Amino acid sequence: MPEISVDVHINRSVTEVYDFLSDARNLELWFSGVHSVAESAEPAGPGVAHVYRFPGRHRDQLLQCVAYVPGEHLVFRGDRMWNLLGAQTPMYSFTLSPRPRGTLLRLTVQSRLAGALTLLAPVVAMAWRRDLPRDVRRLGERLGAPHCHVISAPRRVRLPISAFTPAAAPTTVPPALAPPAPPRPQLRPEPRSGARPGLRSEPRSEPRSEPRSEARSEARLEPHPGPHPGPRPASVPAAKERTPRPAA
Repeated sequence: MPEISVDVHINRSVTEVYDFLSDARNLELWFSGVHSVAESAEPAGPGVAHVYRFPGRHRDQLLQCVAYVPGEHLVFRGDRMWNLLGAQTPMYSFTLSPRPRGTLLRLTVQSRLAGALTLLAPVVAMAWRRDLPRDVRRLGERLGAPHCHVISAPRRVRLPISAFTPAAAPTTVPPALAPPAPPRPQLRPEPRSGARPGLRSEPRSEPRSEPRSEARSEARLEPHPGPHPGPRPASVPAAKERTPRPAA
């Protein structure tokens, strides 16, 4: 649903501006959203419907006053208009605020689109952005204040998400708020060459180094003895001499 607002300062009192806007017959004099309004004897007020024609349409529609707060707020809503692409329902809102040197007027236009017309929402919004500044200047001329000051044009634009979705700018997350990195998967060691396929090879554990005994360490520190000076004693005692036995 495109929604566009524009603010304008008019050098007229709030009462003069509101009385002019509340008469729907004056809309065709300055507003581009209304082509013509039929004469009606009904006074301005909430619930009053006027016969009007939307620009580019050849059939009469109803323009109903749905909000009426004297001197503050005024809203007109048109009938739903159908075509081959879908439907459109316009709504025109006027909000007035007193100022020391005049009146601050905010004009808001809403277009409720249905069907394939939602795809044309950017085009509808672009047309209102072009026409609203011209409309409020014509309003100032009709009220006798040709030097009205347009404060912002347009003030706000809303589009349906399905019709137009701008690309989101990349956002960087500060390191303090960034989520913790997931743990890395532990890879299995590759099997050695010559290992049987299908068997998982486990890493060999290194042998533990046992503490050496003090005696062994001291033995290594002693000097190695040299060769024995004397003859090496026989490990087996010598055999006794056999005496011959006398013959019988």
